[in-house]
Amino acid sequence: MAVSVRIPTPLRKLTGGADEVSIEGANISELIDNLEAAHPGLKERLCDEGGEIRRFVNVYLNDEDVRFLSGRDTALKDGDEVSIVPAIAGGK
Repeated sequence: MAVSVRIPTPLRKLTGGADEVSIEGANISELIDNLEAAHPGLKERLCDEGGEIRRFVNVYLNDEDVRFLSGRDTALKDGDEVSIVPAIAGGK
């Protein structure tokens, strides 16, 4: 089942400049593993040493934060859209 993954600008160097890639996966964890296989270096930027999604990385499935669903175990279906959004801090 193919899922469309939106890639943020800072990570596009790992996808050859692509802002969106199509990856298969039954859940978020498998999707991240398949992203790593297709685009080496992505997983270490998305996940910590224990395999958990980093605190400063937000992953959305069809506009829903996966942290409020089932995290890495969130199931995917054909045609879903996943967005990777790095947290932004700063301001006055």
